[in-house]
Amino acid sequence: MAVKIRLARRGRKKAAIYDIVVADARAPRDGKFIEKLGTYNPNTNPASIDFNEEKAFTWVMNGAQPTDTVKAMLSYRGILFKKHLQIGVAKGAITQETADARFEEWKNAKEAKIESKRTQLGTDKEAKRKAAFEAETKVKEARAEAIRQREAAKVAAAAPAAEEAPEAPEAAAEGESTEEQA
Repeated sequence: MAVKIRLARRGRKKAAIYDIVVADARAPRDGKFIEKLGTYNPNTNPASIDFNEEKAFTWVMNGAQPTDTVKAMLSYRGILFKKHLQIGVAKGAITQETADARFEEWKNAKEAKIESKRTQLGTDKEAKRKAAFEAETKVKEARAEAIRQREAAKVAAAAPAAEEAPEAPEAAAEGESTEEQA
């Protein structure tokens, strides 16, 4: 019986979440499985990969074949590197302590890299939010200035018209008085 480590889809339409399962190769994708190892959520940034590493390592060492996607996840989490080191221990190339030390060193470096990416994404998001707020403030101020200029132009246009309007009746009154004098 061929055993695969693969993904089983769940979640709603266009928002899939996957279970990482160990299943018979002949079983359907979302069908019967032997054991659930964890979950994978590709909707977050970076993607959330949460599974029991010890169980996954045990299955990989026993010969379970991961699919391409799961293989990438196992590599990302260091399970395949741990398998590589364990094979070296079995062959006598390195000691178990050396293998454990190398794996811990690799794992610490990987966790630091992941955390720096999360931090960078958070600071980038905050910077974009601030830039958008500043751009919106500039647009708002430009609109307010345009409204002030329009109001000033209306007041300026109304002021000369108001000044000219009284002169016209005075001119008409002056015209009448000159006619009376004549």
